[in-house]
Amino acid sequence: MATRLRLLDDAAWVSVNDEREVGTSEVWPVAETFCSCELAWLVVEAFVDVGVDGRRVEARPHGHCLNCGESGTTPWLPVGKVTDDGFELVEGVRR
Repeated sequence: MATRLRLLDDAAWVSVNDEREVGTSEVWPVAETFCSCELAWLVVEAFVDVGVDGRRVEARPHGHCLNCGESGTTPWLPVGKVTDDGFELVEGVRR
């Protein structure tokens, strides 16, 4: 089964099989990978890249931490997974 991944609308959306699934202007809890905060509350401003690792869909969002103000691009973070029933969004802390 092939899965099409793209960035849409000037990198504001991650598209999975031509459906907008993950958008900017969200706040994500990110653990230990973005800034010096133990738990960063990342305001996602844009997506730099999107990819897939097996069935896991990952992205590199750019944004800033609400706690300390640091801004930048994260390492690869999970945003969802492709199942036999379609796409499932990841919720909770992203590592």
